[in-house]
Order: sequence, then structure tokens, then C-alpha cells
Amino acid sequence: MRQQQLHSHYHSHKHRGGGGSMAGCVFVLLLFPCLFTPFSHAFPSVLSDWNAPKPRHSHLLKSALLRQTSDEQQADIWTPLANQPWKPCVLSESTSPLAEKSQGYIQVFLDGGLNQQRMGICDAVAIAKILNATLIIPHLEVHPVWKDSSTFMDIFDVDHFINVLKDEISIVKELPEEYFWSTREYYAEAIRATRVKTAPVHASSNWYLDNVLPILQNYGIAAIAPFSHRLAFDNMPEGIQRLRCKVNFQALTFVPHIRALGDALVSRLRYPTNEVEDNTNYLKEKRKGTGKFVVLHLRFDKDMAAHSACDFGGGKAENLALAKYRQVIWQGRVLNSQFTDEELRSQGRCPLTPEEIGLLLAALGFDSTTRLYLASHKVYGGEARISTLRSLFPLMEDKKSLASSEERAQIKGKASLLAAVDYYVSMHSDIFVSASPGNMHNAVVGHRTYENTKTIRPNMALLGQLFLNKSLTWSEFQEAVVEGHKSRQGQLRFRKSDQSIYTYPAPDCMCNA
Repeated sequence: MRQQQLHSHYHSHKHRGGGGSMAGCVFVLLLFPCLFTPFSHAFPSVLSDWNAPKPRHSHLLKSALLRQTSDEQQADIWTPLANQPWKPCVLSESTSPLAEKSQGYIQVFLDGGLNQQRMGICDAVAIAKILNATLIIPHLEVHPVWKDSSTFMDIFDVDHFINVLKDEISIVKELPEEYFWSTREYYAEAIRATRVKTAPVHASSNWYLDNVLPILQNYGIAAIAPFSHRLAFDNMPEGIQRLRCKVNFQALTFVPHIRALGDALVSRLRYPTNEVEDNTNYLKEKRKGTGKFVVLHLRFDKDMAAHSACDFGGGKAENLALAKYRQVIWQGRVLNSQFTDEELRSQGRCPLTPEEIGLLLAALGFDSTTRLYLASHKVYGGEARISTLRSLFPLMEDKKSLASSEERAQIKGKASLLAAVDYYVSMHSDIFVSASPGNMHNAVVGHRTYENTKTIRPNMALLGQLFLNKSLTWSEFQEAVVEGHKSRQGQLRFRKSDQSIYTYPAPDCMCNA
């Protein structure tokens, strides 16, 4: 029963800013909790940088640094997925035609990060179709931590979006003049008859017909907020499911400057040169590579570390800081906190640290010449925590190392645009690896499944048990890792009841060829 109670709700909030601090600042921070929240938002890595963590698996790390990878291992790990009988359906022919008369206008207000908002956009289109309504381009809420005010049109190619869906639903970019009053501020001030606030999580299509359609018919407009995971994945008409797929895989493309920067990063990863441009601080490359690269989504931010209730080797200061953070942010409501670190790890409930994901990749057969692209916002612990991973993979790159400050100017400080670039590069990589589950993991894994490209999903429970065994030799660790990941490299998995269509696109989005 105790093990059945283990649950972990990982969060992908990423905090802006960074930098070190004196030990006295840490003492004041821990002594006065009221100072913690603003300080942590401004300097999220201060405590872990002050007390830099040492490698926790030095016995494995020493062998990994001396590893010799055979040609057979290299060939095996880089081999693309075999062709599969299930292919993307011709989605343009899968839904009913555009209704002659619209029932009114649908507004949705989407919270969360880029990938959660992406799923919400797909659901919004589906609901507009269910109600024969006209969709107003979704409003993206400003996250209280990221403070990114990027709009739909800042991130996605809105003309492409409208054009791809023009035969299924009607979409408008702005509120019609007669509904100018229907703003986010209007709904924040008081209870409004046109706001739908009670949409249950995973609501059925009938719920919208019963509860939202009457509002449309009475007022001509309905605004749904909150709107996150508000449409069921099961018991939906095939046409609605296919429409959601069409939005996700065809209609949602990033704006041109995101695609251009993404293409530049992909090109530099595949075809590095020896040129150095001193005037921009941009080092194109030191060595030539193989033309292949891996994207690693290193999801190890402060919220995730705190909410997992695991010990990450930062010592007493880090443990106290994370405990205080849990208390301030969630009032102590962290379900895993009643279990020991060993119990959590043995069940795969602890996010992988940069050191641990590096050991996983080394054991799978990636050698020191592997070109690794780090898709991540600020890592909790900063460079001190990434250094072990970098020692294993010295050709590790990210947006900052691959692109000049001028090239990054349009995305600087904008969490959604930064995430969009990482998503784009992830979709063009030979292999994608996500250190821990989350919204980006779900979105990219689903998209790459749809495209039949290789994706390695870490076996969290296996790795947790292996890392707890301090007597394990490198060869034993490597053998167990390879065996435990043979069926976790992107092979098609069919969606089960209640699972997301965006993570498991088969069979809803795919047809048996």
C-alpha cells in the first residue's frame, strides 16, 4: 500500500535570473521565510551554486570517462527506427465540412507553458467544431513566474494556422467590434454570464453542447477560462480526433524567425566548421562531427527538484532551501515528502540529474564525440551541476553556444520563444532524449512517434534501482541499461483509455497502411 501511495506531480516552471551569493545571504534567506519567494525568483540557483554538489556516482563516472565504445554499439544506437505499418492518415479528408452558419464566437484563455498551451489550442479547435462556432485566436496567459507576454501570433504562423483549417472551422484573428468588451480584464473583474468557468477536466463533447452552446445562442460569444485539459480523449467522434491531430501536426507551425534560427542551429550541429567569429563571441565549432546529433531535454529546474522531495546531493543547505521552497510555494503539499529518498528512487519517482542522464547516455553507447544539444531553460544548480555531464560529452551545445547574441535577440528573455526553438531543434534531431516526463516530453515524444523518429525514454524505475546499488560495476550497469531500454527507443505504442492523443497518436491520428 505504501508504494501505491507514491505520486509525483512534476512541474516545468522555470525561473528567470541567476547568479551566486555569499553564505550570509543564504543564512538570512533560511532564517526569514518571508524573504524567500522574491529572492528565489530573482536568483533561483543561488543556494545550489553556493554549495556545489559533488558527483554522487563517482564509481560509475570514473569508468564512464574511460569508456571505449565499439563500432557495433555506435551503429546500433544511431540506427533509425524500422518502418512501421502505421502511417499518418490523410487528415484533410477526415472531418466534416465547414458549417454554413456559425453559432457564435468561442474564446479560450490558455495557461501553462508553450507545450501545455499547444495542446489547449488543439482542444479549442475541436470544441469550436463540436459547437459549429467561430474560434477567436486563443489568448495565451502571462505566467506569473516566466512573465512572458508572447502572443499566439508571436509564436505560431497564424496565417498558416487559419489556412490549413479553413475547410473545417472558421477562425478570426481578433474580437469582432461588437464584442470589444470581452477581454481578460472584463472577466477578471466579476462573474460574467458569457464566461464558462466550470468546464470539468476532460469534459465530454455533450457537456459542451449542453452547457456552452446555450450561452453562444443567447449572447453570441462564450469565453472558457480556465482552459487546460478541458476536453476528453475518449468517446470522441473520429472526425474530432482527426481534427485535433491535424491541428497539432499540420496547422501549428512556428513563425519564420523561429524556424530560421532553428534551421541554423540544426545546420551547425550537423555540419560544424573550424571558423571563429571573434566579433560576435560566437564560436562556430572546434571539431568536425559525424553529421548526427542528439537533443537532450534536461528537465531539472528548481520546481521539479523541490516537488519531487528527493535528495540531489547538494548537502544540508540545498535540502533546507528546497524544503522551505515547498512550504512557501505549495504550503508543504508534496505527496512524496513522507517517503525516504531510497523509496522514491526505487520507484523511479526522482528526476534524473545531469550526472545520471550522462551515465545513462554513456551506457547506451554514446561516446565522447557525440554532439549533444541541451534543450532546457535554467538548470537548478547551474554549471556546477552540468559539469559532470559536460565532462562525459564535451561537444555539448545549446542556443547560446551555437548562435550569436544578435541571432538570439528576438527570443531573449521570452520563455515561450526559447521553448519553441528547442522544440523545433528536437523535431529535427536524429535522437531525442528527455530526462524526465513533462509537457515538452509528452509533446515531442508524440510528434516524433507520428513522424517515426527515434526517441529514448529513460526507464526511471530501473535507473533508480541501479543508482542505489553502489557495488555495481560499469559493465554490469551498462548491460542492465542496454537491456532495459531495448523497447524504449520510439517504438509505436497505442493509446490506452484516458491517455493523451498528443502523446500517443496511434491509432487516432494514424492509419494501418
